[in-house]
Amino acid sequence: MAETDQVELVDEAGRPTGVTTVGRAHRAPGQLHRAFSVMLTRPDGRMLLQRRAASKLRFAGLWTNSCCGHPLPGADVAARAALRVREELGVELVDAREVGRFRYRAPDLASGHVESEYDHVLVGAFRGELRPDPREVSRTAWVTPDEARGLVEQGLVTPWFADVLRLVDGAVVDA
Repeated sequence: MAETDQVELVDEAGRPTGVTTVGRAHRAPGQLHRAFSVMLTRPDGRMLLQRRAASKLRFAGLWTNSCCGHPLPGADVAARAALRVREELGVELVDAREVGRFRYRAPDLASGHVESEYDHVLVGAFRGELRPDPREVSRTAWVTPDEARGLVEQGLVTPWFADVLRLVDGAVVDA
């Protein structure tokens, strides 16, 4: 998504309140807007993590969930998530389901940008062979939930990842 693309501003309950650009939404102090985080999983319980490319504008080089992004204003979150999975990872998102939502705010000290997002978390499988876009992803790894929690403990992840992992863990227990 380009910095000039539009995102949907929301209130604390996730209700639309307006529209702005990606760049303006992330300019300090940050404006609360809709986002999504996708976690691809395998039947053996492993989940796909990506290490964000060094060229990313926010939280470059950190480990995070399989894919994340922003739906366009008024767009279907799951459809936009499927498109981003295809763009970033080169695979088709299948059997996706939303497992929860959370709100977070996190300044990126390296860039001066601020994440202030109402995040929809989706879990799904995929079809195809992974072909990560190097402009987005520097590395991928299939990890166990325990290995993912270890990355959180080491401080090697994006600020939103611990909450994504909590919701994904809860969905696996509830399934």
